[in-house]
Order: sequence, then structure tokens, then C-alpha cells
Amino acid sequence: MENSNSPWGRISKPLPGSLPASPARIVLIVLALMALWTAYYTIPAESEGVVLRFGKYIRKVPPGLHFKLPYGIDSVIAVPTQRQLKLEFGFATTGATNPDQVGREPGKERSMVTGDLNAALVEWIVQYRITEPQDYLFAVRDPGLTLRDISESVMRTVVGDRTVDEIITIGRQEIEETSLQRMRTLAELYHLGVSISQVQLKNVNPPEPVQPSFNEVNRAQQDRENVINLANGEYNKAVPRARGEADQQIRAAEGYRFKRINEAEGDVAAFSAVLEQYVKAPEVTRTRLYLETMGDVLPQAKQSIVVDETVQQILPMLPLPAAMQEEKR
Repeated sequence: MENSNSPWGRISKPLPGSLPASPARIVLIVLALMALWTAYYTIPAESEGVVLRFGKYIRKVPPGLHFKLPYGIDSVIAVPTQRQLKLEFGFATTGATNPDQVGREPGKERSMVTGDLNAALVEWIVQYRITEPQDYLFAVRDPGLTLRDISESVMRTVVGDRTVDEIITIGRQEIEETSLQRMRTLAELYHLGVSISQVQLKNVNPPEPVQPSFNEVNRAQQDRENVINLANGEYNKAVPRARGEADQQIRAAEGYRFKRINEAEGDVAAFSAVLEQYVKAPEVTRTRLYLETMGDVLPQAKQSIVVDETVQQILPMLPLPAAMQEEKR
């Protein structure tokens, strides 16, 4: 029904059975929408969710879609437990996603003093993973910064126990292993809730003002090592050859010794056998020995002619062998 006498023109009256849009109804709708909006959440695939109720820890939830009490009663913190995180010391990589990855003053982090009171610039990386989200969030204030302080303290201690030559050359792997074990021990002691997987030295250099002199020392050491290696090579070639020749001479001498001993023993055995027979029959044995000896000697002797002193010519007596005629020619 319309009122034409109204100064505002036509005014429509509500139809029978319809409810007026009151402020309370609007508030209820808004609250219902807010409850639906704040009652669910999603945890990424590489993270775990930590549920808090009025700021108190309640439980951990796996990745996926979950529901909670709305209106801020429950809050959720997603912790990247499956992601490999790292801390950089002495340098900074652009595009880092971890807020604790790069330190505030990388130049001061890498400046260290070695055990022989030399200065060195050490750059290293610490790789870790969050294993206990509850400890990582609530056991220590600023766990990322705490882990950075632990890593820097341990590295300075380990470097301070070694010489600059060990740090730059042969001691890098030992430094990494020792630092890793100490960092793991301190992280467990402070309940950081992290697992440190690797400590890696990147660059270890002397300070820039002394770097040319240090490079010359390194070149001299390399030349020294090359000369030593060449000498060891010559030694390894000459000494085994000399040892082989010595072994050969020794074995030849031992063989000759055994030969002479066996021959002497054989001669003694033969002489003993002959002596035994000689004792039994001296005349027969003497004759046999004479005949055997002459049989061995005469074939090796040249032809000889024995004549009387009165003979003047021997040609009419018998013909000379062809060999003697050739000698006379």
C-alpha cells in the first residue's frame, strides 16, 4: 500500500511475512563467515604445522588440509621440517629464502686468527634441517641466530688450534669433521631442535695485503714438493733395480756354492769307492785306473812320434798325417 500524501513521495511498506534486515542479523552473518574462514588451514608439503591454543602448544599436524577452532582461539605455525636449510658465513648469496642464511657482517665473520698467530679469511657453510618444531619455536629465543653464534664460535675455536698451512692445505677435511661434531653436541645441549648434516669450508685465503707473499711461499712449497716427488721417483726406480740385481747375484752365488759342494761330495764319494776297491785289489785297481786315465788323456793329445837318436830322417819310415803336412806348408 502506498501513501501518496507523504512529503517523501511513495513509501513502500514491508510485505507481510518478510523479516527486516536488522543489525544483529548482519553481525551473525559476518561472524559465521569469519568462523568458516578461520576454521581451516593448509600446511605445505615440505612443512609441519604447530597448533597453539591461546599461545600454548597443543600438537603437531602433518601436511595437508586441517581444521581448528576459529576466531584466533587456535593459531598455526608452519615449520619447514623437510627443507634443507643452510647458513652462510663470510659471504652472501643473493635470493636467499632463509632469513638466517646470511649474517649481518660477513666481512667480520670470515676474519680469523690461526694457532700460529697468522690471519686468515675463512668462508664456510652449515647445512641443517629442523627436526623438532616444538623445540625450535619455544626452547630458544631466535634459534637461527643462536645456531649462527654456535657455528661461528666453534669454527673460530677449531681454526685457532691449527696453523695457517693446515687450514689452507691438508687440514680442511679434519676441520670440517671436528666442527660438525662440536656443533651437533652444542645444538643438542641447547635443545635447538635441528639436525646439522654438513659443515663445508668454501674459501680459505690469507688477507689481501699479504696474499702475494703467501702465493710465493705456496709456489716455493709446490716446487719443493715437485723436487721431492721427482727424487722419490728416481729412488723408486733405482733402489728396486739394485735390490733385484743384488738378489740375482746372491742367488747365483748360492747356486754356485751348492754346485761346488755337490761336486766335492760326489768326488769324495767316488774316491771313497775307488779306495775301497783299491784296498781289496791294489794291482787290478791300479791297472784299471791307469787304463781309464790314458783313455781320457790320449784322445786329447796331439800325434807324437818317438824315434831313436840315430834316426836322421823319418819320412821314409811312415807317412805323415794330412794335418801335419798342412802345418808344414
